[in-house]
This record gives sequence, structure tokens and C-alpha cells, in this order.
Amino acid sequence: MATSLLKLISIGFILVSSFPPQAVSASGDCETESNSCKDKTGALPLKLIAIVSILVTSMIGVCIPLVTRSVPAMRPDRNLFVIVKSFAASIILASGFMHVLPDSFDMLRSKCLKESPWHKFPFSGLLAMLSAVVTLMVDSMATSIYSQKRNIGVMPDSTTSTNATHGDGQEMFVARTGLSLASHLGVKKGSADSQVQLLRYRVVAMVLELGIDVHSVVIGLSLGASSNICTIKGLLVALCFHQMLEGMGFGGCILQAEYNLLKRVIMVFFFSVTTPFGIALGIALSKAYKENSPSSLITVGLLNASSAGIMIYMALVDLLFADFMGPTMQACIKLQIKSYIAVLLGAGGMSLMAKWE
Repeated sequence: MATSLLKLISIGFILVSSFPPQAVSASGDCETESNSCKDKTGALPLKLIAIVSILVTSMIGVCIPLVTRSVPAMRPDRNLFVIVKSFAASIILASGFMHVLPDSFDMLRSKCLKESPWHKFPFSGLLAMLSAVVTLMVDSMATSIYSQKRNIGVMPDSTTSTNATHGDGQEMFVARTGLSLASHLGVKKGSADSQVQLLRYRVVAMVLELGIDVHSVVIGLSLGASSNICTIKGLLVALCFHQMLEGMGFGGCILQAEYNLLKRVIMVFFFSVTTPFGIALGIALSKAYKENSPSSLITVGLLNASSAGIMIYMALVDLLFADFMGPTMQACIKLQIKSYIAVLLGAGGMSLMAKWE
């Protein structure tokens, strides 16, 4: 599954190489305007501060849901957890719509790129749509294929198959299928419904981390390669809040997936270090990497569009829709209203941050 999504992300690089040189830029290189904020020497200490501060805030954000599990009111089966999860999911949704996708549009509509084809077709919207559709395909087909491969021993014979299409036979077959699939994934024994739901939570956590990590590396690379101290100062503050809030949403997904300690540590580690890694990589490549070069604009723009499609799909379909249409919220209108308020607050706050990022 992860391999398939990595192939999706590589589409950006493939598309870049597929365009002829004359389609990239009318003048070859895009000249930069003189800026009093440009200071390579003064930018380096700010970048080092950014690495440490973003690493710390990312770890705090993603660990908050995992630590608060010991608090009775914040357990996954409590209403408060549902409300907090809705707030966190809306942050991921707003990140895709208000931060990642607009950046992609800005880059692919830059004056540094030739009018045709970049200014005449919304490539960002196209790739975001395709990445969302491919994520849906991977999300459903990976679960289906894995289920079929692991359930050979419990598949009914011709007689059982005929009887399993009606009444208790069908329920029995569904239960056996869910039990077998869950056992191969290390899911604890329980009802078939709860095991299948747990499988979905684990798929969501893995796919969501891929989308978040890609965007985190890209934004870190841009910050690390920049020598504009005015831009770096604003990004430093915005990214600290961004990573903390986004980490809360992702931490809730890890919590519901019920991974063992080792897997939790690995997922927390990769979420926390991707942006600092991107900054360090940007510092190392600052001489060769040019923010406004046509190849950089196209590559980063396409990667951002892919990441936005993944994040928007996961937030809407696998997080918000799954919860709001689930039995817990459907049984309580008051809980739905509180959760909707949480969604609006989370999305509104994250959207407001786009002013400084």
C-alpha cells in the first residue's frame, strides 16, 4: 500500500521530466527581485532554531492524544474524545485546503513558468483530484486484496456459499472473515465489527502519515533553502503551531489504531522528524536549490498537490464522514452539534494561520 502511494507521489517527478525545456520557462531562469530581507548569514541561526523548535512542537502535538488516553474522559469510547477527534480532523482538512493546495496553485501559476501550459490549465486541481481517487483505490483495494489472500482457509465451499447468502449463514461468514483478517494483523479477539473497524483505523493511520510526511518534507525544504529572514521568521512561528495541531489529529489516528509501543514510537518519530529533516536538507542544498527556478516550482507544486489530495480525502472520508455517520453520533444530536462546532473552530483557526504561512 505504501509502495503504491509512493508511486503516486513520484508522478510529480515524472511529469516534470516529461515536459520539454521550452514548456518550463520562457526565459530559462527567473530573476529574483532585490530584497533587503535576503541575508544568508543571518538566516542560518534561524533555520537551526526552526529545526529544534519544530521538532519539539511536533512531538508534543502528536503525543498529546497518546498521553491523555490515561485520562478517563479522553478514552476513545467517550464523547469528549469524539469531539476532540473532530477538531483534529478539521485541522488536517484545513491544512489540505488552506495551506498545501493554495501553495501548489501559486507555484504552478508563477510568472517564472511559461504561459503555456502552466497558466492555461489547473494542474494542481487535476493532480489533487487524481491523488484523492488513487488514495480511495489504494484504501479499498489494499484491504480487499489482503482480506482475500488471508482468508483462503475460511472461504466457504459451494454448499456453504449458497447458504451463506441468506440469514444466519451470511452473518456467520462475515464474522469468520473479519476474525481471520484481524488475526493476521495482530488484532485482539473481539466482535467481527470491531475488528474490521480496527483494520480501517490502521489503514487510515498509515495512508495519512504518508500524505502528511510528504508535505512536511517539502515545506521544510523550502524553509531550509530560503535566505529571506523575514519569510523564515513568519514560517517558524506558523509551522510550530501547524505541526502541533496537525500532530494532535494524527496522534488521535494512531491512538485509535491501537498499535503496539514499537509501532507507535516509529510513527511518532517519522512525523516529528520529517519537517526538521526537510529543513536540514534545504540547508545542505541551498546553493543548488533555487526556490523560484522552474524545475523547483514544478516539482514542489506537483508534490504539494498530491499531498493535498491525500489529506483532504483522508480528513473527509476516513475521519469526519466515518465518525459523523457512525452509530455513536447518529444516536445523539447534541454530540453531533458539539462536534460540528469543534470542526468549525479547528478549520477556522487553521485557515486563519494561512495568513502568516
